[in-house]
This record gives sequence, structure tokens and C-alpha cells, in this order.
Amino acid sequence: MVQEKGNGEMPNGHLHELFVDELRDILGAERQLLKGLKKLKDAAKGENLRKAFQAHYEQTEGHIDRLKTVFEQVGLTARGKKCRAMEGLLAEAEEIIEEFQDSPEVLDAALIAAAQKVEHYEIASYGCLVTYASLMGHKEAKETLGMTLSEEKETDALLTDIAMKEANT
Repeated sequence: MVQEKGNGEMPNGHLHELFVDELRDILGAERQLLKGLKKLKDAAKGENLRKAFQAHYEQTEGHIDRLKTVFEQVGLTARGKKCRAMEGLLAEAEEIIEEFQDSPEVLDAALIAAAQKVEHYEIASYGCLVTYASLMGHKEAKETLGMTLSEEKETDALLTDIAMKEANT
């Protein structure tokens, strides 16, 4: 059981263990994603898509730093865990790269689909974390996590834009 000083006095303290578990899961997921984004960038044919993957790689490094800050804000040591969902999403992305590498007219659309599945997982994860932080009165953590949630939504919108203007034509 994860404990924090004053846990019994925290509003909605019953959510604390779930909050910490989700924090550890998304920290592990973000670390796994760094490796996956390199592969997506290397496989992409379109210049704008390659740039988007590179920008998200750099953004993901910042997300990891923010998560470490959130752990500090709630009085815990930053420790990730292996994220099975991200592992599966990245394995699927690798399958897509392999399956469509000889079809450049389809590859970028397939890569965007794989990347958006990752984004939607992250959006769901950060959305829950923002809610839990809010319910437990972790105002700083809520704001910090909210910044990352906004960036994940922006990345999803950018991928949709690239898909509609370039990859799905």
C-alpha cells in the first residue's frame, strides 16, 4: 500500500493508491514512447510527419520531467512501471511499419493511425490523473498534469491535420 504523509486527511484519499499507480504507469509509458517515436520518425515518409514525430519526442522528454515534478509535488519518489498498454500499442506500430514499409502511399496514414492510438491512451491517462489530482486537492499536480494533457490533445490535432492534408489523400 502506498502511503503519503497526511493521507488520511486528504480529500478523497481513497483515490490515492489509484492516482500513484496511474502516475507510475504513465511515467513508464512515456519512457517507452521515447523509443517508439524514434522508430515512427525513421519510418515516416512525409517531412511534416517526421517533424511532428521529432517534436513529440522532445515534448515527451518534457512530459517525463513534469511527471517527476508531480511525484515531488505529492511527496513521492518518481518511479515508473512497465506499461502493458503502451507496450502493446508500440508493438502494433512496429507491425504496421513492417507490413506497409513497401507501400509509401499507405505507410504515413498507417503510422498516424498508430500514433493517434498512443495519443488517445495518453489523453485518457492524463485526463484521469487531472481528475484524481483535483478530487484529492493536489492543485499544483492538477495544473502540471493539465499542461501535459493539453499538449497531448494538440499533438492529436496536429496528427489529424497531417493525415487530412497529406497522408490520406
